Amino acid sequence: MASLSRRGLVVGAAATALLAGCTPVSGNRSPSPTPSPAAPDWRSLASRIAGSLVLPSDTDYATVKLTENPRFDDAQPLAILEAASASDVAAGLAFARRSRVPVALRAGGHNYVGWSAGGAPGSGVPPSLVISTAGLTDIELGADGGSVAVGAGATLAAVYSALGTQGRAIAGGSCATVGLTGLTLGGGVGVLVRSFGLTCDQLTSVELVTADGRTRTASASSNADLFWACRGGGGGNLGVVTRLTFATQAAPTVTTFFLRWPWSAASAVVQTWQSWAPSADERLWSTLKLLGGPRSHPDGPTVSVSGTWTGPASGLSAQLAPLLRGVPAAPVASTSGTVSYLDAMMAYAGCSGVPVERCTTAPGGALTRESSSGTSNIGYTALDADGVADVVAQVESAQSVATLIEGGISMDALGGVVASVAPDATAFPHRKALMTVQYTGTFPDGADPSPVDAYVRGFRAAMTQHWGDHAYVNYADGSLQNADAAYFGDNLARLRQVKRRYDPDGLFRQPQTY
Repeated sequence: MASLSRRGLVVGAAATALLAGCTPVSGNRSPSPTPSPAAPDWRSLASRIAGSLVLPSDTDYATVKLTENPRFDDAQPLAILEAASASDVAAGLAFARRSRVPVALRAGGHNYVGWSAGGAPGSGVPPSLVISTAGLTDIELGADGGSVAVGAGATLAAVYSALGTQGRAIAGGSCATVGLTGLTLGGGVGVLVRSFGLTCDQLTSVELVTADGRTRTASASSNADLFWACRGGGGGNLGVVTRLTFATQAAPTVTTFFLRWPWSAASAVVQTWQSWAPSADERLWSTLKLLGGPRSHPDGPTVSVSGTWTGPASGLSAQLAPLLRGVPAAPVASTSGTVSYLDAMMAYAGCSGVPVERCTTAPGGALTRESSSGTSNIGYTALDADGVADVVAQVESAQSVATLIEGGISMDALGGVVASVAPDATAFPHRKALMTVQYTGTFPDGADPSPVDAYVRGFRAAMTQHWGDHAYVNYADGSLQNADAAYFGDNLARLRQVKRRYDPDGLFRQPQTY
C-alpha cells in the first residue's frame, strides 16, 4: 500500500475544499470545527501510529475511502487513519484536536447517511480525518465459551462463524458485512432478538477511546454511565470503540420459515401479522415485508413473512397457525427448514456455502455493494384500517419510481426478551414497541438518488400520522428534524449528560449528535 505509516512515509497534499451539495439535517446539528489555516502535518501523525495513514495522493486512497454504500463514493476525506490499536485512535484524536481537523468515525462503514465516509456530498459532514477501526478484527472466545471479546472492526459474518463453530451464539442482524460495533451501539435488532434480546443486552463491557485521548473500559461496575449510553445511544457520539465483550449462549438449533401470499391478500396479512407477531412465543421472531419496484417486481409488489423459531422444530406449525388462520387466502409459497445456528445466520447473510473469508464486498468477496436509501419508524401501536391501507398504497406507488430496483417496508417484530428490560435500563428506549419499521429503496450505482430518497421519506411521512416520529438510530436519516427525540425518547436528557461529561468540547460532531 502506498500510504503513510511508521515504516514508510509518503507525504501527500490534503484536500481542503468543501464539497458542494447538501441535504437537510436535523435542527440540533453542531457546527463543524473550523479547519486550521495551516496545512495539517500528516507526517507527524503518521510517525505516531502503528497502522496506516492514507492520503488523497496515495494509490490506494480511491479504494480505502469507500464505504459499503456506493452512493457515497464521491466522498473526499482528508485522510483515512487505519488504526492498529487503541493507541493509534488516541493519536488520531489528539492530532485532530491540535490541527482543528474534523473527525469522522468508521467501523463497518454501513452508516445510512454517509457520515462515516468523511465528506460525502449531501451528508452534512465536511471533508474529515476518518478514523477507521475496520482492521481491529480479532475475535477471542473465553476458555469456557461464556464470553467473547471482539475487535471493533469485526463483521457479523466473522463473529457468527467464530462462535457457531464452537457451539456458541449471540444475536445480531442479518447483513454479513455490518460491523458488530455499530449494530451494538444503536441497540441491535436482528433475527433472534425476541429470544436473545437486543445485541446490546448481551454486551458486558466495551473499550473505547474518549475525546480526551484516554482508553476507558466501561461496564456495569466501571464507568457505568458510559456503559449505559453505549447500549443503544448510537455510534459516533461519545468515543471510538476498539473492543467489545459479550456474554454468549449455547447455539440454538434454528428453524427458519418463509411464507408468501398473493398481493390481493396484502391488507389481511398486515392486519393479522401485527396482532400476532409481537405477542407470539418469545422463541419466534418474524419480519413482514411488502416490496415493489419496476425493475425487480415487474408483475407487481409482493407480501411475505419470514422468520426464525428456536423451539422444537415440531412446534413451528402451531406457532404459525394463528397467522395462517387470519389470512383468508392461502400462501402461494411456503417453506421451512431446521439448521444449525451458524448455517441459519450465514443463510440470512447471503453466504450459504461461501467461506467466511469471502463473505464480504471487498475485492475477491462473494458479495456486492448496493446503492440504497433508507429511513425508519418505531411502531408502538397496531395500524387501523386506514394505516394498513396507507402501507399498501405506498408500496404500490413504488412501481412508478423509474430508477427504483426494489423498495418498500420491512416490519420486524419486537416483544419477547426485548420487552422484559425497562426502557431506561439501557439507552435504547423502545422496549415496549411492537416493531421496528424500515423503509428502503435500492437503485443502480451512479443513478440520481433523489427520486428514491423522496420515495422512502415520503413513505415514512405518510405513516407518521399512525406511528408518530419514533425512529431507530441505526437507520439514521439526515432529514429528520427532531432526530434525537425520535431516536432516544425519554432517555435523551441522560444521554446529553453523558455527552457533556465525556466530550465537553464536542470533538465528535456528526450532524445528529445529541
